[in-house]
Amino acid sequence: MDELLDILDSKGDYTGKIELKSQAHRMGLFHATVHVWCYTKDGAILIQQRGEKKDTHPLLWDVSVAGHIGAGEEIEISAVREVAEEIGLPIKKEQLKKIGVFKSVQKHHENLIDCEFHHTYICELQLPLHQLKKQDSEVAALNLVLIDKFHEEIQNKERLKKYVPHESSYFKRVIKAIRQQL
Repeated sequence: MDELLDILDSKGDYTGKIELKSQAHRMGLFHATVHVWCYTKDGAILIQQRGEKKDTHPLLWDVSVAGHIGAGEEIEISAVREVAEEIGLPIKKEQLKKIGVFKSVQKHHENLIDCEFHHTYICELQLPLHQLKKQDSEVAALNLVLIDKFHEEIQNKERLKKYVPHESSYFKRVIKAIRQQL
């Protein structure tokens, strides 16, 4: 779905320009996204398998919830909206703990260049997995993986291939932040 996005410069500052998401991706313009990593108190991380028809990384495993921040939308409001849309979990912005902003540039092909700043949060998952309602157009599957197993997998080059590629520093920050909550 196409939506309007605020365009950022290469440092993550707002430029005052607004473009359609399709244009931002086609032209490689920086924009903001939210990533929300949900975890359980017993040390599991919720991961989602991206939908089969996604333009980027179909059927790879990824962050619990991710989405674009609409033009003029508050970052935390966007995160709350995306969590409700993608996994059917109602949360309040006070439940989100921001762990950082990560710059990411991925050139998928000539007409799809993702230049994003991921505003990344963690949030305790307080519902059992079977009560979540995935958005079928976005999410193929949901799974809980123990944090130690997740850590092992992202350090193994073969197992890492089943995940959307992120910098190792990104994964390390997420794991460290969640472990601090346990």
